[in-house]
Amino acid sequence: MIDRAMPDWITEHVERYIATGGDEGHMWGGVPTLLLTTTGRKSGDARLIPLIYGEENGTYIIVGSKGGHALHPSWYENLVAHADVKVQVKADRFSARASTAIGEERNRLWALMTNIWEGYSEYQERTVRKIPVVVLTRT
Repeated sequence: MIDRAMPDWITEHVERYIATGGDEGHMWGGVPTLLLTTTGRKSGDARLIPLIYGEENGTYIIVGSKGGHALHPSWYENLVAHADVKVQVKADRFSARASTAIGEERNRLWALMTNIWEGYSEYQERTVRKIPVVVLTRT
């Protein structure tokens, strides 16, 4: 499930997170991270990635920034094609349904997420695409 094409530091982060039930790896650089598993839109394989998250009313919020790259991250393209995902927050593992926030909801959640990771604002300045904000709702 762990994508060996990821940089070593991300692979090590994910391995520590899984091995310790999030005791190590949940907090990364002072921000909370979760593990998101999507289904590959082309391969059908499980794809796992750690992501910074926020919470609002029992849902989890993630951002498809890819550091301000011109294209959406693969994990985002995967969940657009297959909205049913798996999530791990600390030791809590659950199924969720992903949806892209739009309009006022997106604006409110974008503000929430830029308060957690200020870099998102800089990433948005680097690209013409509107960086997606995704809501993960437990199913």
